[in-house]
Amino acid sequence: MKVFFIDKVHPILQDRLTRNGFDCIDATGFSMEEFLIHQYEVQGIVIRARFLLNSEYLSNFPNLSFIARSGSGLENIDTSYCKEHQIQLFNSPEGNRNAVAEHALGMLLALMNKLCRANDQINRGLWKREDNRGEELDGKTVGIIGYGNNGAAFAKKLRGFDVKVLAHDKYKQGFGDSFVHESTLEAILNSADVISLHIPQNKETRGFVNTSFIDSVQKPFYLLNLSRGKIVNTDALVQGLQSNKIKAAGLDVLEYESKDFESIFATQLPAAFEYLLASDRVVLSPHVGGWTKESYFKLSNVLADKILEWSDNQ
Repeated sequence: MKVFFIDKVHPILQDRLTRNGFDCIDATGFSMEEFLIHQYEVQGIVIRARFLLNSEYLSNFPNLSFIARSGSGLENIDTSYCKEHQIQLFNSPEGNRNAVAEHALGMLLALMNKLCRANDQINRGLWKREDNRGEELDGKTVGIIGYGNNGAAFAKKLRGFDVKVLAHDKYKQGFGDSFVHESTLEAILNSADVISLHIPQNKETRGFVNTSFIDSVQKPFYLLNLSRGKIVNTDALVQGLQSNKIKAAGLDVLEYESKDFESIFATQLPAAFEYLLASDRVVLSPHVGGWTKESYFKLSNVLADKILEWSDNQ
């Protein structure tokens, strides 16, 4: 079976597939047009997010059997088309869930203890102790929206703190335990001091955090977004920060990212983004929450497990 690697991933995936008889082709330098030249050869695709695999493009590959996405989100792939044409989809959220959870916790603690502000001030020769009085996480209520691999991993990291964890997932039930309270969205909005987003991006979740959402939260809160940028409306976020409804925000993802997550695609970014850059109540990172040395290996190794198990059962 010929498998085309559209994006660079950890070599363990190619090594394991090759050892099991797959013919792995390096297509990381191909444009979408160049890739089409091989349309009848392509039986498998390994991708992160470089190409948009919509139905129009996928229809050019009559022999395609599977697509393996290194990571969790499948928003760049037409999943309905794949289901209709029996194209197997693989992703690997298990591979970077720990990395995402640690990143979320790091962002939250940095925000609550004003570490970035304090560091910046000291670098400018300022020594402002009262200005940087922090807030403790213990005793707080943390609302987790989306309780898949990443949401559950974040909850696990919080077990070392004396916090109340409320978790809501529209599509899962029965996951609560002695530490994590299965919750409605309304309950989170009513009582959370921290809200962390771990949901996929789709038509239902675009702009999920908007003015109405922010206004519905009963207490000033910390917001974390380590899912997808377009889930949070940036204009509404800025308004929430300006009104102090949002105490601070940790954003690993941004509304203005390109579809391959490799750049901010606007040459002139809007005023809302300029506000985030200037705010000492916002911590930003370039979509690297799941981007550790360890997760780089695990993402590919998990995909190898899934592809080989599927292949053995064909």
